[in-house]
Amino acid sequence: MSAQTQAAATAPRRGELDALRVFVVLGLVFFHSGLVFSPDDDFYVKNAETTDAVTVLAGFGVVWAMPMLFLVAGLGSRYSIRRRGPARFTRERLLRLGVPLVFATVVLCPLPQWLRLRAADAGYDESYWRFWPRFLTVHLDAADFPFVLDGEHFETGHLWFVVLLLAFSLLLAPVAAPLAAWTEPMGQAVERRPALLLLPALPLAAINAFLDMEEGFAGWNRWAYLVFFLFGYALAGDARVRAALRRLAVPVGVAGLVLFAGTAPGFLALDDPFTEWGPFALVTRAVFGAAGWCWVVAMLGLLDRPREAGPPSRAMMYLGLAALPLYVLHQPVVVALAYGVVGWSAPIVVEYAVIVTGSLAVILVLHECLVRRTRLTRFLFGMRPAPPNALSS
Repeated sequence: MSAQTQAAATAPRRGELDALRVFVVLGLVFFHSGLVFSPDDDFYVKNAETTDAVTVLAGFGVVWAMPMLFLVAGLGSRYSIRRRGPARFTRERLLRLGVPLVFATVVLCPLPQWLRLRAADAGYDESYWRFWPRFLTVHLDAADFPFVLDGEHFETGHLWFVVLLLAFSLLLAPVAAPLAAWTEPMGQAVERRPALLLLPALPLAAINAFLDMEEGFAGWNRWAYLVFFLFGYALAGDARVRAALRRLAVPVGVAGLVLFAGTAPGFLALDDPFTEWGPFALVTRAVFGAAGWCWVVAMLGLLDRPREAGPPSRAMMYLGLAALPLYVLHQPVVVALAYGVVGWSAPIVVEYAVIVTGSLAVILVLHECLVRRTRLTRFLFGMRPAPPNALSS
């Protein structure tokens, strides 16, 4: 093992990446609250008055936010596999991701679907407890892998991220060793030619263009996220790659802004830019994929300041440990609050502020007072056991 690889294996936590992960998870409250007022998105609950501004602002988030979550998850998987080995890593992923996925799908995901039906039809009076077994009436559908369960009302909802992350982790475990072996030659190549870091933009452009973009997965094709995940696993922790990312950050960031602006005509003019097959739609989706890669590269380089690294604050440590439970909780809470707010005769900005602040307060209180307080609830939400004194602190 080279000195560079050894350093990567024992490197301290990347504070800026932990902060980005927390920022994205909490930012999803703002994002999904905004969809209540978007004229385009088919969100669970819609306000009577909408604004195109939401669509424009949402674009600035979808181009980088969820890709960054998958990249950070890939980086964490590299360290986890080094500590545990592939077999224990697989078991740990099944517990940390599979358990909350099953629990939240059964307990939390039916609520937004039920509220969707109530919001769409004032005459719909089916009780939640009658709807719940209908939501859970499913059949196997391997064609939509890894979303292998389907039903008339069933969905994984916002847990698509957990489904994909679990699937990617299980696919990674058997090939983790050969992928890790490629790190050294790839790191050497990137050290000599930093521009090689732009190459992943090509498969991302091709995947989005030819496999279509998927609105239900934050605008990206599901398999595009695998590229970000694998990059995080293979290279993002290498010191030579980090140095190259810092060198490329500004010019690639400018290129990303230009490319993102270049997608605007397609997204504004096409009837369905996510799935249409005309040349204009294909180019729009391809440019979006390349823009997303440039944004992620630029952020990784601009935020990486190794000499300034210090211990994380207590708040950041708390939120970092809470990231998965907060993610699992956020969408049902947002939808429930939106359902009660959209009937108000108030300006959009007031309704939006109430949904955001109320949702943040509720999910933080639920996490503090319920999720982190017992070993059972920590297990159900994918948290590691805490020392006995921490459960009552």
